[in-house]
Amino acid sequence: MMHASLDASAAVLAERPMKAKESATSTVKDGAPLESTIAPESGAGQVFSSTGSTRCPAEMALVEDRVCVDRWESSLVELTPSGERPWSPFDPVDGNERRVRAVSWPGVIPQGYISGRQAKMACAASGKRLCTSDEWVSACRGPEDTTFPYGAQRQHGVCNDDERPVHPVAEIAALLEIKSEELWTTAMNNPLINQLSHALLATGERSTCTNAYGVFDMVGNLHEWVDDPNGTFRGGYFMDTTRNGEGCKYSTTAHSFGYHDYSTGFRCCMDPEQVD
Repeated sequence: MMHASLDASAAVLAERPMKAKESATSTVKDGAPLESTIAPESGAGQVFSSTGSTRCPAEMALVEDRVCVDRWESSLVELTPSGERPWSPFDPVDGNERRVRAVSWPGVIPQGYISGRQAKMACAASGKRLCTSDEWVSACRGPEDTTFPYGAQRQHGVCNDDERPVHPVAEIAALLEIKSEELWTTAMNNPLINQLSHALLATGERSTCTNAYGVFDMVGNLHEWVDDPNGTFRGGYFMDTTRNGEGCKYSTTAHSFGYHDYSTGFRCCMDPEQVD
């Protein structure tokens, strides 16, 4: 896991967050190009390399010629006196909000356990911002304006929304003998939840969960916070993309902007470079 830029135009220098099977204690080494340490999974890099825009950083897609949107759900890197290093995507950032910033890369486990307020700060630390709800929906629906990124009708297995037979919170609670009254409160932030098999996937692993803009996993995988101080996350996650709307219409407003659990993630937006 090493320092390097995604592309000269991206000017992003940060250590890579963990892949799905890497340990949170993996050693970080400096100096090697990112391309040699990240292999975009399931063809994610093919869309990434073919739909770029000089008006957006390389890790972002230009949507409706008006906003740059991260192609992949965000991960975090920690800012230290000696450089940047991956922040475990299984750990909350409570009390460490000013020590992390957001990055968007393929083939890595995205950050869960993060609130809307914390996500907004992480985007800002990278010179970006949380997407507005309208920007997020436009990116999700794609230039064809469909209910799902890939089309008008739900297709099984295209995005990570298969719904495990055993709820992940219940599975962890049983394994750890967590009290029933804690099941849907403190247990919701247990770091083991997103490490279960057949649950959270690496960014871009479902390579067809995309559209012509080249944004991935906007339905399923993790909920994604948008810029609403009252608290809204969109898109559903790996256990639910139907209960609060279908596909790109999915919207949860039941929690405050300061809430987080294993299912809450985010991606960032920014304004594109102006055309002379």
